[in-house]
Amino acid sequence: MVDQQVMLHDLRCALKSGQAARLISGNVRSRPVDKHTKKLLLYLFAGTCGGITRLRIITRLLDQTRNSNQIAGDLGLDYKGVTHHMKVLERNNMVSKIGDGRYGVHYRISDLLESNLDVLDTAIDKMSYNIERKNKKKIYY
Repeated sequence: MVDQQVMLHDLRCALKSGQAARLISGNVRSRPVDKHTKKLLLYLFAGTCGGITRLRIITRLLDQTRNSNQIAGDLGLDYKGVTHHMKVLERNNMVSKIGDGRYGVHYRISDLLESNLDVLDTAIDKMSYNIERKNKKKIYY
């Protein structure tokens, strides 16, 4: 599907611009990537069906904190779907909550994800490869 390839390219560009902005502002600490963290990130973003949606959410959170309703509106997704993905991301320490309550909660990228943003580029590469592989026609003789 060409649309998914274009979406992945756009996500990679957004990720790069978000990384550049964070590097300039000095918010990113560089440290070696733990193999368990890398495995978790690759699973969450490249190994599951909702990986592309989670990447889209993360690219929105690179710029500023947002709540689930704002993310749903920005991405054109259902509110319940976004809240599901936010719960998955929060459970795996990819995002952090700011505020209390049910509707006033804003999310930001966690320190763990912020220090391992370069692994997301690897996840995008893996998704691109899987999409290309799936789109190849199989010829049986």
